[in-house]
This record gives sequence, C-alpha cells and structure tokens, in this order.
Amino acid sequence: MTTGVRGTMPAKATTADAATEPAPRRVSARVRILLWLLLVMAVALASVAATTRSILLRDVDQRVAKLLSQEANEFSNFVSQGIDPNTGKRFTDTTRLLEVFLERQYADPDEELIGLIARDGGQGPAKRWQPRTIDVTLPLHEDPAARRQIFDSSETSGTLHRPTGEIRWAKVEVGLKGSVTDGAFVVAFHPGAEQEKADMVFRVLLAISGVALLMTTGIGWVVAGRILKPVRLVRTAAAQLTEQDLTRRIPVQGKDDVAALAETFNGMLDRLERAFAAQRQFVDDAGHELRTPITIVRGHLEVMGDDPAEREETMRIVTDELDRMSRIVEDLLLLAKAERPDFITPGPVQLAELTADVYVKARTLGDRDWVLAEVADCEAELDEQRVTQAMVQLAQNAVQHTVPGQTIRIGSRTKGPRVELYVADSGRGVHPGDTELIFERFRRGTARTRGSGAGLGLSIVKAIAEGHRGRVLLRRTDGGGATFVLALALNDPYGKGSSP
Repeated sequence: MTTGVRGTMPAKATTADAATEPAPRRVSARVRILLWLLLVMAVALASVAATTRSILLRDVDQRVAKLLSQEANEFSNFVSQGIDPNTGKRFTDTTRLLEVFLERQYADPDEELIGLIARDGGQGPAKRWQPRTIDVTLPLHEDPAARRQIFDSSETSGTLHRPTGEIRWAKVEVGLKGSVTDGAFVVAFHPGAEQEKADMVFRVLLAISGVALLMTTGIGWVVAGRILKPVRLVRTAAAQLTEQDLTRRIPVQGKDDVAALAETFNGMLDRLERAFAAQRQFVDDAGHELRTPITIVRGHLEVMGDDPAEREETMRIVTDELDRMSRIVEDLLLLAKAERPDFITPGPVQLAELTADVYVKARTLGDRDWVLAEVADCEAELDEQRVTQAMVQLAQNAVQHTVPGQTIRIGSRTKGPRVELYVADSGRGVHPGDTELIFERFRRGTARTRGSGAGLGLSIVKAIAEGHRGRVLLRRTDGGGATFVLALALNDPYGKGSSP
C-alpha cells in the first residue's frame, strides 16, 4: 500500500505544476502582419540594392574591358603603321617605339600606359611610362614585382589582385628584331575608384531602404491597426458576451472582407440573442403556465379523502389538469421549434384542395354554421401540414368565441403576389386594444370569451405565418365578429420577391 501511495504523489505534483504553468504568450495578428511586411520589404529592398550594385559593377567591367581593348588595338596599329619622326621610316628599336607612342597618348585618370623592355641577366623589365600622378595607393609603375608578373605572363590580358588594390591589364608584346620579344606595351586600369562609386550607391540605397523600412513600420502599424480594428472589436465583443447580455454589436465600416466579418458576427449575435430569448421565454412561459395545474393537482391530492366519489372527482380533475399540461408542453415545444430553419418545408400545394380539406376538418370542431366561402384555384409554395395546422387552430379559436348556430366562414383567395387563407366568425369580435396582444404567448383578449386554452394557439398561428415569411392579419367581419387571415407569398415563401 505504501508503494502505491508514493507512486501517485509525483503525478499529483505534475498536474498541479501544469495547472499553475502560465499560458504561452501569443503574438498578435497586428505584430505578425507587420513582421511579415517588414521581412518582405527588407528582402525586396535588399534585392534592389544588391541588383543595382551588381549592374553598376558589370558596367565598370564592360567599360574597363572596352578601354583596355581600345588601347591595345591602337598600339598594335601603331606598331604596324607607325613612322619614326626622326628618321621618317618604320621603327627598328622597341625602346624608341614605346617612347614615341607614350608621348602621343593621353591616359584616363585611373589608367596607366607603360612600356616594358626586356633586359639581360635575369633582371626585371625596364619601364617607360608617362610621368603623371595617379590617385592610387601603389601605381603599377612603382611596383616592379607586378610589372614582372605581367611581363612574364603568357596571357594578353587579365586581372592582378594585390593587397594594395586590383589591376585590370592588357598587354601587347613587341619584337622588332626577328621573332624575339624584346618589349611589351601594357595598359593598366585601377578599378578601385569605380567600384567604390558602385559600393557608395549600394550603401546609399541601403540607407534609403532603412529609412523606408522605418516609415513602413510606422505606416504599417497604423494601417494594420485600422484594418484589424473590427477584428479586435469582434474579440472584445466575444469576450464580453454572456447569456444575460447579447446586445453588444460591432460597428460596420467599409465594404471589405473585415466589414463582411463584422456583419457576419453581428448576424451571429442576432441569432444567438433570438435563440437565448426564445429559450428564456420558453422557460418563463412554461414555468408560469405549468405552475397553476401542478398546484391544483398537488392540492387535490393532498386533501383527497377515502370517499369513492371524492376520489373519482379528484382523479377527474387531476386527469384534466395533466391533459392541459401535456397540451401546453406540446405547444411550447412547437413554438420553440419555430426558431429552427427546418420548421417550414415548402412544396407545391393546390390551394383549392387545401382549403376544402381544412373545411372538412373544421366541421368536426363544433356545432356551427360552417360555410366554404371561396377557394383560390391556383398552386402555391407552402408547407401544407403547417398551414393546415394554423387554419384548424383559427377554426378552433372561432368555435371557442361563438355559440352553436353562428356562422363561421372558411376560404382562400389570391391578392396580387400573395395568397390569403382566412377564417371569419360572427362572434363578439376583438377589442381594438387587443389586436396585437392576442398574438402574444399566454395572452387573451378582454372582449372575447375566455376559453380553456393556455393562450398559445394564436402564437402558433403567427409562428407558422412568419415561418413562411408572411404574417397573420386581424380584420373585422362584416356584420360583427373577427376575421383572421394568413397572408403568405404565392410562390416565394422565403422572401425573394415582395413581402405580403
């Protein structure tokens, strides 16, 4: 036993720790949107800056290559066609050739034109160059190791990478004495300044991108806040909703998806409010109306004696009250079901047959002068069972408020885009102040004879009419009495056309 108890202790401690462990912090949608926006903007701007730098550097490479090629071609043409101004003949000395050519050339600021002459004894080549200042750390004419590397190279052009700076070069070898190369013309370009300009543009673009990101951050924060404001209102409203308070709604602004979300949420709240109101009304009505028969049943059972006649009377009263409670519960359940979308299932109905069937069923409700006044010979989209239920309920209501021998007329007719089914009695009628009151649950008119019902019949009729997107009307009967009319759409029970 001891072992079992010890085995359960760590599990309890773990459960307690899990209960007290704080929930993970959530990142709001506003922050996530802003972070994604900044990430996309940063990648886009960095790509633009990098692409711009790459294009500028490519332009530098193309311009340098073109310049080197042009200088090398000019020297090659001079070798093949040049005349020594002192002799008036072709050049026979490489040194002289290089000196004359260099005297006639004008180099760009980052360009060096150098003549290299081979020397015996393994020494590096001698140089001939234009005495000019070039703004680089170590010009080529001051770098013997670089000159020798270029002179000894078998290539005609290339790139020399040095710690002090890169050199792009092109070389034209010269051999005026046979096939032996005794000199070379070298054009060198220092691209550092041009590359620095491209890098400067890149840094400027990065700086501008940083400022743009800062501005985007502020603007994005404000815009995201305005866009997500209805969403925050939805969240706040949902957090504040309770079963007792479903009246809060979200203001709808604009016509975008967020506004549609707010409208949808408000519609959901409307449905919830109606559902809770129907539930509360159902509970209140049931409690109010069922309390009386329960009290009567309990009272009679408590005082019931041993006398057989008294017992029989008590059982009769109890049975009547239980039957009444059963009817009330069935009516309340029907009214509660009226809030459901499947309460009405319309289909094609022949109004003449429907009216005749209602007339036949109503004649069994009481000894009255029943008259089938008129019938509409057309077809309508209705729920036949529900409409029959409503009409029979109106006929029962007419029986309760008339006496034997009085006339009750039943009929149907078309009136424009709607159909009217009616029950007209010749009783005392309805007091003008009770016109709206009689359709409420558990309410009865003051001028009508009080029947044995619970006051739910006309409420059921109203629910059936509204389920068809119609309404129930109360009119005075010619000669006295009340006429109840179901005004329903003829072929459009769900309100796609004009309403009755």
